[in-house]
Amino acid sequence: MLKNLDETDFKIIRLLQKNAKSTIKELADQLNLSNTPVFDRIKRLEKKGVITGYTAKINRDAVGLNLMAFCTLTLKGHRAEYLEDFQREVNELIEVVECYHLTGTFDYLLKVLVRDMADYQEFITKKLTKLSNIGKVQSSFVLTELKNETTLPHNVV
Repeated sequence: MLKNLDETDFKIIRLLQKNAKSTIKELADQLNLSNTPVFDRIKRLEKKGVITGYTAKINRDAVGLNLMAFCTLTLKGHRAEYLEDFQREVNELIEVVECYHLTGTFDYLLKVLVRDMADYQEFITKKLTKLSNIGKVQSSFVLTELKNETTLPHNVV
C-alpha cells in the first residue's frame, strides 16, 4: 500500500535515505520548495509510519564486531506460544541484529555480530541453544560482505 504518497514524498524519502542528517533547508533547496512544506511532509511521513526512524550506519569492523554469521534454526514445536516465546527471547540477545520468520526448511534466520569465533561459540552454547523450544541450529559465516544497503530500491521509492 502506498499510503497516498506523491512524487514529492518519494523524492523526500530518496533524499533522506541517502543522508538522514540533511537539514530541512538542504532538502527544501534540492526540492525547490520552502522549508515549511518539506517539514510538514516529513512529519506526515513519520506519523503515517512511512519513515520509522533515523539511524547511523556503523562500520562493524571499526567497533570490533569482526565476525558476522547467519544462523538458520528450527523450533521443536510450532504452537503459537512457542513462537511468541522464541520471538520474545531472541529480542533479548544483543548479538542478534536481525531476525526473520521464514517459510520452508527453517523457521528463523538470524544475523549475528560478534568479535570472534570464541564469542560466537559462547553465544551459541550459552545463549541461543538455551532458549526454549530450540531444535536444530545451523551456522554460516560471512567471508566477504559485498553489498549492505539500507535504502529501498529506487524503482519503488
